Amino acid sequence: MELDKAIQSRKSVRKFSNKKPDWRKIIECINAARYAPMAGNNYTVKFIIVDDKEKIKKLAKAAQQNFIAQAHYVVVACSNPSRTINSYGEKGKTYTRQQAGAAIQNFLLKIQEAKLSSCWVGHFVESQVKRALSIPKEVNVEALFPIGYEFEKKPTKKIKIDLDNILYFNAYSNTKLKPAKKLDV
Repeated sequence: MELDKAIQSRKSVRKFSNKKPDWRKIIECINAARYAPMAGNNYTVKFIIVDDKEKIKKLAKAAQQNFIAQAHYVVVACSNPSRTINSYGEKGKTYTRQQAGAAIQNFLLKIQEAKLSSCWVGHFVESQVKRALSIPKEVNVEALFPIGYEFEKKPTKKIKIDLDNILYFNAYSNTKLKPAKKLDV
């Protein structure tokens, strides 16, 4: 799949078919996350593939989102900021979260390319997720991703954001690019 097509067609899916994905495909998608940029080459992101139905139910309950329980697999993205904090001080917390976002985007684009479906779930009670999966206290749970095949392929109407509303030049709110000044030579 072409990158632009994957970016433009990616969507959140909350209703999955009964067809079970091949777990190897999910591992290939996680593999794409390894190529995301990492501050100081400190790779802080970890992924947990969950296929235990009871644990998936606990994750759905922790997120207060029942559709998660329909999935055959849930991938949980975590990060441990300790090494990045050791290298960059307090800014390391920010870098860890940025790194997780970059890794997750690679993962989601690969999910799209693999013709799988998911939904980025960021609302959950972290302590419940940690307890269900034995995640250490110092590790952050970044997000949950139920994985499956979309129940019914429906065309979705994406909100198109006008580029002029998000692009500035040289300063916040400056919507015009001024020509560079000519230098006398």
